[in-house]
Order: sequence, then structure tokens, then C-alpha cells
Amino acid sequence: MTTFDERARDWDTPDRIARAAEVAEVVRTAIPLEPTDRLVDVGAGTGLLGLALVDDVGEVVLLDPSAGMIEVATAKLAGGSLPTVSASRHDLLVDPPPAERFDVAVSLLVLHHLADTRAALRGIRELLVPGGRIALADLDTEDGTFHSADAEGIHHHGFDRAGLEAIAREVGFDEVATRTAIVLDEDEDHFGGYPVFLLTGRSG
Repeated sequence: MTTFDERARDWDTPDRIARAAEVAEVVRTAIPLEPTDRLVDVGAGTGLLGLALVDDVGEVVLLDPSAGMIEVATAKLAGGSLPTVSASRHDLLVDPPPAERFDVAVSLLVLHHLADTRAALRGIRELLVPGGRIALADLDTEDGTFHSADAEGIHHHGFDRAGLEAIAREVGFDEVATRTAIVLDEDEDHFGGYPVFLLTGRSG
């Protein structure tokens, strides 16, 4: 099995960069983003989604459990051209939340890699200030063909939207909703592609 640490240096493919930019545009239309907001990209990888939103908010923090991914993200910031962005290794299901809370939490195709969805959403809520907003993009339920056989840590073949919304409400989010964000691989072998939804809500 190839680990995320091993894949980090080759992670930023044109397709992944474009995917993050598309999802960032949907995030902008789905939730209000203010120039004073502190935004956290949860399971950020090399930071593609958070960096796509850097001009919309006051500060971006990239968190990921993979040291390799954070190393690549940190290298992007080394020149000092993105002074409002920082990157840290952080495991949502293990580590305590940072001392300073965030106004917005985003993620892209992260939740299906976390075994305990309820604990993951609870952990994200603990990152937020009261009234903080989420915009979490992930796969609709799929047949297991989205990932290759050697993909790391696949705990869910996507999600039922209503079921995920219910969990979000259970852990303390209000104004919970989902919408289709993008569809992946529409023109490849999988008929109809793989829909990616955006889960939004507000921390109660």
C-alpha cells in the first residue's frame, strides 16, 4: 500500500489542482467568507483547497496527519509570498484542537478516509468558534471503484447525504444542508461519474 507520505511529492497533479479550484468556487457560493475569517483546511494534504481560498479570508491554516504532505505544503510557503498561511501536522481524531479556534472549516475528500465519521465531525466542530461554518466536500455513495486497489485508508465508499446530515446535526451543527459540488470522471469508464457533494452547516 502506498502511503500519503510517499505520494506527497507527486500529489499536485493538474487534475487535483483543478478539482480544488472548482470546489473552492462552490464553497464561495455556499457559505459567507469574510476578510477577517480564520479558515482551517482539515486533512489539507498539500493545501490545494485552502490555498485556493486564501484571498477570500484573513488567515488559512493547513492541517494534515501526514508529515510528508505537510512538508510539501510548508515548502510552498517557504518563499514568504503567502504570509497569512501556515501548515501543521495534526490528526483530527487523536490530537487536541489548536488553542485558537476557526471561523470556517473546509475539507476535500477527507471524511471517507476517517473510520469514525461521528468523531470526525465532532472533532471539526471543536475546531470552530460558536457559529463557525463548515464546507466539507466528499463523495456520494459509490460502488468502490473510485479508488485504486492500493489506495490508503478507505473507510467509506462515499456517504448517503441524508445520513451524513443527520450525524452533523447530532454532533451540534445547525443549518445543515448538502448540495452537489462537482462530478468527477464524467467522461471516463464509470457511467455518470462520481458526484461530490458539499456538506454545509453552522456550529451551534
